[in-house]
Amino acid sequence: MQNKQFKGQLSDIDLRMLRIYRTVVECGGFSAAEVELNISRAAISIAMSDLERRLGFRLCQRGRSGFSMTEEGEKIYDYTLQLLSSIEDFKTQINTLHTQLIGELNIGITDNMVTIPQMRITRALSALKQRGPEVVINIRMMPPNEIESALLDGRLHVGVVPELRSLPGLNYFPLYEEQSLLYCSQKHPLFEHADQPISDEALADYDAVVPAYAQSVENKQQQSLLKASATSTDREGIAFLILSNHYIGFLPTHFAERWVTEGRIRAIQPKDRFFHTRFTTITRKGARPNLILEAYMEEIEKIDT
Repeated sequence: MQNKQFKGQLSDIDLRMLRIYRTVVECGGFSAAEVELNISRAAISIAMSDLERRLGFRLCQRGRSGFSMTEEGEKIYDYTLQLLSSIEDFKTQINTLHTQLIGELNIGITDNMVTIPQMRITRALSALKQRGPEVVINIRMMPPNEIESALLDGRLHVGVVPELRSLPGLNYFPLYEEQSLLYCSQKHPLFEHADQPISDEALADYDAVVPAYAQSVENKQQQSLLKASATSTDREGIAFLILSNHYIGFLPTHFAERWVTEGRIRAIQPKDRFFHTRFTTITRKGARPNLILEAYMEEIEKIDT
């Protein structure tokens, strides 16, 4: 490749193309990145070609065989994360010189928590926006292990994850506790008898959907009684399969409430078949002072559970 190769000076256009590249990589291709970036696939393709010409080598393979990074592309992705994190650190440091909150708050949250009645996250974000109208809030819905990694490498400022383990590089602040019950749908054979006793052996005759993500010991004990005929990487997927009328599965009560109210699903032996999951807010230990994050955590701590 030729044309204007990179020689050490970054422009705003370079930063824009690197941000597009980061999103393409994290979305796994051009098509998925369209929605995230809100630009056309053609525009993404042009930006990627321009970036490759600017850098002087190919970053990724794209075509019928799918999307994949080249060896150089993997290195540029890592360098891009470091660069964008450094830019955000610079903004954070500048922010400490102001009394007004200016900059970004990057949050990673585990899926399907918006229906929790206490709404501590929502209320804290509302209070933060009132304190700093210019603050840009970026939320990413991510699996817990990815949230932990993103916090440790500086891509996120704060995360919300289930309490499964404690990593030495992270701070933990208790946030929520949710209850999960075992549900079946309206046309499932157990629906009309959901309140009646059913043995573990009889329950194991029915197809069940179980999580394909990390669970606490208590959760695993309840899940182990089920006939695992399907898995899901998130709780929305579990709901899909329960509502198909062919599977039973555990859902948080706050998430299932809408379908319970409509009479579409019902809890099976709710006094016996349940477990609790605790959620925590996590931040990185030793991170540089960040007024926006400090303000957000102050608001979280003010809100009673």
